[in-house]
Amino acid sequence: MRELKKEELQNITGGAVTASLISAVITGVNSFLEVGRSLGTAIRRFFSKNVCSVN
Repeated sequence: MRELKKEELQNITGGAVTASLISAVITGVNSFLEVGRSLGTAIRRFFSKNVCSVN
């Protein structure tokens, strides 16, 4: 493998969207939505006084 010259390095393009990147983004969004659902459920149960007691 040879070393690239400065002119060749400047012509490199990249940054393609890969399947693993898309999967990671979707997983992150799903996690964020699940936290929102849990928080919303907790708030709704708190205000409707439908909370299980801790014994």
